[in-house]
This record gives sequence, structure tokens and C-alpha cells, in this order.
Amino acid sequence: MTDDRADQEPERSPMTAAAERGGRHLRRFRRLGSEASKARLRQLEIISVIAVQAGLAAALASLIAQELFGRGMHVFAPAAAVATIASAIGQRARRTFELLAGVGLGIVVGDLLRYSLGTGAWQTGLVVAFAIVIALLVAGRGGALVGQAGGTAVLISTLMPTEGRLELPRIFDALIGGVIGLVVVVLLLPVNPIRVLDRAATPVFAAVSDQLDEIAAALRQRDAERSIRSLERVRGLEGDIGRLNEALSGAEEVVTLAPARWHRRAVFHRYARGLTHVERVVINVRVMARRSATAIQYGEPIPDELPAALTRFSEAVRQLREECRRGEERPERTRALILETADLAGRAWAQGVRSFGDTLTTDLRASASDLMRATGYEPEEANRLVRTAAGAGQRAVRPLVHRRLQRAARRTFSTRTVRLARKASLRPRRDRPRTTRSAGRPRGGSPAR
Repeated sequence: MTDDRADQEPERSPMTAAAERGGRHLRRFRRLGSEASKARLRQLEIISVIAVQAGLAAALASLIAQELFGRGMHVFAPAAAVATIASAIGQRARRTFELLAGVGLGIVVGDLLRYSLGTGAWQTGLVVAFAIVIALLVAGRGGALVGQAGGTAVLISTLMPTEGRLELPRIFDALIGGVIGLVVVVLLLPVNPIRVLDRAATPVFAAVSDQLDEIAAALRQRDAERSIRSLERVRGLEGDIGRLNEALSGAEEVVTLAPARWHRRAVFHRYARGLTHVERVVINVRVMARRSATAIQYGEPIPDELPAALTRFSEAVRQLREECRRGEERPERTRALILETADLAGRAWAQGVRSFGDTLTTDLRASASDLMRATGYEPEEANRLVRTAAGAGQRAVRPLVHRRLQRAARRTFSTRTVRLARKASLRPRRDRPRTTRSAGRPRGGSPAR
């Protein structure tokens, strides 16, 4: 009856297989599109907050400058406030100090050279060149200090002869604008540090988990080109890693300076700790992509547990992101998935791998240890947990092999002992060491009693 039912089942046509593949690709594109739309919404929210901060800071800086110094051309105060707001997140305090230092440096250089060289087109160019050179020597790199030094030097050399004294208004306007910008971002409208981190971490987590799935699929299909493509995609994460580091700096600035966000400190530190170790995982994924491609090209055996371990590790990366977003103190689900990854890696090694497969399992265990540290464990404890789980996986596959190896070692030792004893018995009598003497035989040189 079973054979009859098997014969009656229709064979899959090429059109059916193509339709199934198209459905899988459509579902994948929908999932990616949904994640991308969510990321855009989060980005739009952050952009809206920054725009409101800049507008409020410019209005407050202009109003305060007019109240303190009277009505006039107080353009530097709102300009400095906007420059502080629009600077890279996490660098606003440093940007404000650089802005004030650049203004002072530009005033000093502009005044000294204007008095000695006079005014004119070539004098302006020379003043700006000297200001930029000195600013670069002081700062060591480009930035707000260099830009403000050059801009202030231009204003001093061109507007001073017609507008009169600009040194003090310029300095006070810059000071008011910088302080107002910091007050707005720290006290009035501080951003949500966890959302800033999540927005920057989303592409990194998504790329790592997706490429782990791609490497696993490449191993199952023995497709080296697919692994190489994954390697190239992981290499393209350098820009996302840089933006993630900037977001970490900005979120730390907010939870340190903004009283309204102090209650987020514990969640931020857990999230930041996880992201620090995820950067190491990115490097390991790059290495694993290369190892997998080489193992496929050399025709090495690939146990089924190896791609399964990579898939499980991908799930652990996704789960870590979700639990970090929720601020869970103990991400138990992530830890369980990491231990399952180590167990599968041990099983894959016990099934039998060669050189590149061996290094691939080693890299996978190292990545599992890094991700375990991201959940809050110390390095020694994380290594011990991963090592124990991998050892359990090995023993689950090859418990009898170890016993046979021990019995074979004992038999080899016994056989060697018997062989040495047999050789000793075949030696001539004069070569044997005299350890005992026969009963009743006299010692040499002494009479028998």
C-alpha cells in the first residue's frame, strides 16, 4: 500500500520548484523590507529630534545674545549653537571647546598679522593660511578648531576695517551659542540613548546574522562562491562599525550629562558591553567565511552539524539584539543558543573534519565565547562554559571511540612489555645482569659450605 501511494504522488515539475523558490525569495524580501522600513522610521525620529534641537538652540542663542549685548548682527551666536547641535553625536562637548578655541586662535592670528601686514586681498589669504597652519599644528587634525580659526581670521581681516571691533562680540557670541547648544541637547531635549544605539546597531546585527546563514547554506550546498560573497559583504561593514562607535560615544555622552537619561545608564552599559564583543564576532565571521570557502574548495568532509552550528549561532546573534533592546539583565535565551552552538561544533568535530574544517570549528567556538562574554560573563567563565558544552557534544558522538583508544593503548603497552621481556630471555648468559644467584651455588672465589 505504501508503494502504491508513493507511485501515485505526482512528481515536482520545474515550474513548481521555481514557484517555491520565488515564494521563498518573496518572503525574504518582505522580511528585509519590513526591517528596512522600521530602520527608516527610527532614523526619521532621530533626525526630527536633532532638527528640533537645532532650531530651538538657534532661537535661544539669538534671543540671549540680543538681551545681553543689545540688538545688532548677532549671527555668530545662533551659528555656533547650530554647529554644536549638528556635530557628530558624542562629540558635542569636544566640538564646543574646539569651536571656542578656534575663534580665539583666529582672532589672535588675524589681529597680529593685520596690524603688521595691513588689509587687502593677498593679506587676507596670508592671514587665513597662517591661521590654518597654526590650528593644524595645535589640533593635529582637521575639525571645528581648524574651521573656526580660518573663518574667524577671514572675518577679522575683511570686516574689521569697516565694522570696527569684532573680537569681543565674536568671542561672546561663540560662547553663548556653544553653551546654549549643550544646554539644549543635555537638559531640554536629550535624545534616547538606547534608540541611538539600536539605530546604529541594526545593520551590524542584521548583516552578521544573515551572513552566518549564508555561510551555513554554502556549506550545505558546497558552494564556495557563496562563502566568498559572504566574505565580501562582511568586509563592507567597516562604515557601519564606525557609525556604531560614534553612536556608542554619543549615547555615553547623553547618559553621563543628561539628568533625564540617568535612569538609562544600566541598560546602556549592558548594551554597550554586548556591542563591544559583537565587533570581535564580525572579525571572526569574516575568518569563518574564508575558512568555509577553502574547506569546500579542498573537498574536505563537512558534517551536517557544522552548518547547523552556524545557523544556531546566527539565531543567538539575533536573540542578543532583541534582549539588549529590552534591557534584560540576564539574556538566558541567548546563552542557551550559544551553548547549543558549542555543542553542535563539538559534534561536528567528533564526526571527522580535516585541517580547514578543524579551524572552522575552532573559530566558531571562539566566536561563541565572545558572544557569551557579551551576555555578561567574565572571560574565564565564558571559555569554561563553551569548552564544557563542546566537550559534551564530542562525547555524545564518540564515547566508544575514546574507550577503544584507551584499550588499544593498554594492549600496546602490554605487548611492548612482553616483547622486551622476551628479548631479555634470549640474551647470552654472560650478558645478563646478575641480580640473584641460584640456591646452593657458591659465590665466585669463596668455598662452598
